[in-house]
Amino acid sequence: MAATLTPIHTFKFSHSHSLSPFSLQLNSTTLFFPTTSTPRRNKLTLSAATSADTTVSSNGPVTSPSRSKVRRHTISVFVGDESGMINRIAGVFARRGYNIESLAVGLNQDRALFSIVVSGTNRVLQQVVEQLQKLVNVLKVEDLSNEPQVERELMLLKVHADPQNRAEIKWLVDTFRGKIVDISENSVTIEILSVFDRDPSEADNEKGIWSSVNSDLVSDLLFSFDMFACVKGDVYPIEPSDSFTVNQVLDAHWGVLNEEDTSGIRSHTLSMLVNDAPGVLNCVTGVFARRGYNIQSLAVGHSEVEGVSRLTTVVPGTDESISKLVQQLYKLVELHEVRDITHVPFAERELMLIKIAVNAAARRDVLDIASIFRARAVDVSDHTITLELTGDLDKMVALQRLLEPYGICEVARTGRIALVRDSGVDSRYLRGYSFPL
Repeated sequence: MAATLTPIHTFKFSHSHSLSPFSLQLNSTTLFFPTTSTPRRNKLTLSAATSADTTVSSNGPVTSPSRSKVRRHTISVFVGDESGMINRIAGVFARRGYNIESLAVGLNQDRALFSIVVSGTNRVLQQVVEQLQKLVNVLKVEDLSNEPQVERELMLLKVHADPQNRAEIKWLVDTFRGKIVDISENSVTIEILSVFDRDPSEADNEKGIWSSVNSDLVSDLLFSFDMFACVKGDVYPIEPSDSFTVNQVLDAHWGVLNEEDTSGIRSHTLSMLVNDAPGVLNCVTGVFARRGYNIQSLAVGHSEVEGVSRLTTVVPGTDESISKLVQQLYKLVELHEVRDITHVPFAERELMLIKIAVNAAARRDVLDIASIFRARAVDVSDHTITLELTGDLDKMVALQRLLEPYGICEVARTGRIALVRDSGVDSRYLRGYSFPL
């Protein structure tokens, strides 16, 4: 990662993992989006102080008033999409040791919108903004920390569960309004969408909420639920001679091979386990940038093992070229494992926030279209409406195409997160593909 991927929440439970009826495997990503409506003022915003700013005594923590407090800052960076842009932005944070909590990229033809969350003081934020503005092809850098914003997180969680524990797991999934996307004999894969708008200092206050639930099953699930951090990549051509363009990323059928296609190029999904250490993201993206590989999406979050992060990336190419890329990735010291899960059944999800320009007369039509795709309205103003949608790539593209006549203001997408289906069910065979004319 560009810097240490510190969990925003840390739930600590005094339980033994050896007694837990199931184990965990997770993949998560985070998305931030500015709002246009009037914010609610019924929430208290807290700021966390670093260990250098706080002195702990027997009477409790005493914060030094002479130093600025550490808080979460949300930065919006609008850039012109070009080769190596994701690597250059990640390098700004890696070279200076700044901590990135999350990074998401939304593509719009030849432009990209970065939503970056970094922890630090106001002085640190000012330094980051100044360094980002020095990059070539960076059009605008804006601080959204003091602005109302919509924040969403998406996580895929694989739980090892015996049949006798499955009923309790389903009850927990319903409690957290999650969805079960895959069931096998020994595991359950869960999709969870959450709202996240709190500072790290509030994590300790959450312990009392869940401590009343005396269950090892609940504590294990919540222990992994707080681990969120993400990053998403940008899009470049694979080779100069290819006719591959950025517009194909928005094609719902990109990655589906025609029987008459002899090039063999398709989207490959790679799952990697890397150390959670500063600069690892910069090293991984550097392997792609130096060799001209295309990055469709890249998401990273804490894995089920402490100190290890799971990185999921989508890279288009042939089987031979991706095999060579995997060999190059194995040369990284911080990488534990890399696996191409393209040819095995896997569950994939993506989160999208889309802002549409509508007046009062067209608002009902937009909401009717959103209900068909099971999208939710998360923000409404006099002239815009913001929708939240989870699903696969073609579902996102289909909704975008229907909303284009109304006018799309902004689109923010997290990219693909994926876990292997232990059930072995390949959902690609459950539906047909209709290629566009």
